[in-house]
Amino acid sequence: MKITVDYDRCEGIGMCESLAPHHFQLEDNGDLTVLQAEVAPEDVSDVEEAVASCPTGALRLQ
Repeated sequence: MKITVDYDRCEGIGMCESLAPHHFQLEDNGDLTVLQAEVAPEDVSDVEEAVASCPTGALRLQ
């Protein structure tokens, strides 16, 4: 599985970072950085929760 981000929709709220900090980092300027785009099987649950919790729908798992 791989994380994709629609940066036009991302508002830098940070829900993803709080739920899956090994995969997402919110920079000081509010930009989102994906630290690990590929999701290991043991991280799928946390990343799925982060994707589902994104209030702007900017995150996807493919």
